[in-house]
Amino acid sequence: MAEKSQNPFSLLACSLGLVLGAPPVLGQSFPELEARLKEHPALEALRLESSAYREDALAAVAWPDPVVSVGINNFPLSDPSFRTYLPTNKALGVSQQIPNRSARAARSAQARRGAVRNEALEAMQFAHMRSELLVALLDRRRIAEELALLHRQDSLYTELEQIVQGEIAAGRPVLFRLAEIDLQRAEVARSLADLQAEDADVDARLADLVGRVGTVPLPPIEPTIWSGNPDAFHAVRLAGAEVAVAEAGVERAQAAWKPDWGVQLTWQQRDSGGTDVRFPGDDWVSAAVTFSVPIWGNRSQAPALRAARAQRESAVSRRTAAARGAAARYSALDATRRAAEAAMGALNAKVPAIREQVAAQRTRYESGTGDYSPIIDGELAELVLLARIAREQARRDSAVARLNSMMVTP
Repeated sequence: MAEKSQNPFSLLACSLGLVLGAPPVLGQSFPELEARLKEHPALEALRLESSAYREDALAAVAWPDPVVSVGINNFPLSDPSFRTYLPTNKALGVSQQIPNRSARAARSAQARRGAVRNEALEAMQFAHMRSELLVALLDRRRIAEELALLHRQDSLYTELEQIVQGEIAAGRPVLFRLAEIDLQRAEVARSLADLQAEDADVDARLADLVGRVGTVPLPPIEPTIWSGNPDAFHAVRLAGAEVAVAEAGVERAQAAWKPDWGVQLTWQQRDSGGTDVRFPGDDWVSAAVTFSVPIWGNRSQAPALRAARAQRESAVSRRTAAARGAAARYSALDATRRAAEAAMGALNAKVPAIREQVAAQRTRYESGTGDYSPIIDGELAELVLLARIAREQARRDSAVARLNSMMVTP
């Protein structure tokens, strides 16, 4: 009589211990991984760019540097001298350009709104990367569960092979079962190789996001219910920030019609000392105010304004497209979640039935009226169901993680 099968869940726990035999990184939690994720170079680059935009906003309202000029005027070449020709002078001048205030304010607003846009992009990027971190951890958990189940299946196939060989030795016509077992064990070996490759891929994804990761308890993953407001999506919020930047571009183009001002002051020093000066007199001071006139506005400012308005309309259209796309993706991910939950419910409902059949077969076997191989077949069927449940659980949680990453959280 064959030895009774052990409890599959105790063996599953042992197998999980073997699969996860690598020492965990102690003191590691998901909030700590989130803190490491925020230091990712891609997010740091966006933060630095936002800081640059804010500095540009300050610089945009400042006046340009004044221009200082030093020179001589009306210096004679045939008789070089500062004393013999009336208009000859040494000049020291300063000029200051004053761009119109509206244009400077618009440039500053455009830079500030660029910083806000980058902050929205950073928030969206972090939410996406956080969801990918969760998905990678979920995949790692699923892979560990599937590996443990496959190792348990392989051990059951070994046990079943021994039983079948005993039945063949007893003269029963079950030789075909050995070919079936070999085929199923080959499939288990292929699945093990695929899972090991997938596990390496998960490790690479985690290394890119946060570096080395040990065993991490995962936070509760529940779907965020969409209120129906498109602004609840990161993508729409980012597109709205792009509209604000384009609107500032329109304001800047409109301000270009207004005049830019300037002031100039020049001190012209005449050399009137000595007795050989033919034209004694005082120094001269010249002053002027300049302003621009949009004479060529139809070829300069007008096309620029039309271009800025077209950019604004383009940004508005992109926001509409982002709202539609986000709503569609939310619906698709929610449908995936509901489908996975339905599949899990159906599969979980089958597990008790299989366990009842296994228990019935065990009772028959212990009473001496049945074979042991149906018990192993039932345990194998349960392991297959558990693997499918693990996959559906990961599919459900991954869909929820990606769905939640689309939403703007307080």
